[in-house]
Amino acid sequence: MSYKIIVFVKQVPDTKNITGDAMKPDGTVNRQALPAIFNPEDLNAVELALQLKDRFGAHVVVATMGPPNASKVLRDALCMGADETVLLTDRAFAGSDTLATSYALSCCAKKIGNFDLILCGRQAIDGDTAQVGPQLAEKLHLPQISYVEDVLALEGKTIRAKRAIEGGYEVLEAPLPVLLTVIDSNEPRPQNAARIMKYKRAKTRSEFMAEQTDDYAASGAVASYEENYGRKGLIIQEWSAADADADPKRCGLAGSPTKVKQIMSVVLTAGDFKKIEPTEAGVSDLVRELIEDHTLG
Repeated sequence: MSYKIIVFVKQVPDTKNITGDAMKPDGTVNRQALPAIFNPEDLNAVELALQLKDRFGAHVVVATMGPPNASKVLRDALCMGADETVLLTDRAFAGSDTLATSYALSCCAKKIGNFDLILCGRQAIDGDTAQVGPQLAEKLHLPQISYVEDVLALEGKTIRAKRAIEGGYEVLEAPLPVLLTVIDSNEPRPQNAARIMKYKRAKTRSEFMAEQTDDYAASGAVASYEENYGRKGLIIQEWSAADADADPKRCGLAGSPTKVKQIMSVVLTAGDFKKIEPTEAGVSDLVRELIEDHTLG
């Protein structure tokens, strides 16, 4: 039996470089001012999907919501071993909080259709909320297993997964379709050299059109793109809110009740300290001081 797996990933700003200057007045991140990277735990989710493909047979669809340049993470996913990619991009999605993001991704999943598993990284480093995966499961009425370390078995319409819990792990079983959120418990594979040579040319329709002259664009460039790039398997599907049947009122800022009031750069400084000599007298003096200030006793 072959499975269909959707992996939702995100291109994120490198949070090592975030300062107050990287924020917009409305409290959203100025993503154009920061270097963009593949969200780390989403790479772990892609790796787990590819492991399932190797073990059980699967068609892996990697999708993301973001600006047009988010197509880069989809090319990276193709070079790792993904079979198909989707870029959900539209100005209507700008400023989405987790609620609006999970809604848009649920529309994307419904349009892809006939999936057995959805995989997401546990959380994105630009928000650290870990909310999108669970919210997506809720909107799609799916069972979910969070903090997944590994999939132990995938048999018919049942999955058995190992998830991390405080102080250990537990094994859970769930029916398909199911959503998993994945932690950094595996080592994402490097991009395959042969696939790099092929998929470095993969493009969205907008990227292709931007390279054409006005005359050529007006004389059937879209048809040429769909025929030639489609035949070579180099199309990165590009969907707008309308393509995904998403309600604009539930997308972007319009569908985001969360508002960032203020952001500050917090600098931690060392406070006063007292050196205690590692001797019996030093320890006795420390204990006496702690008793005197009522920390002990």
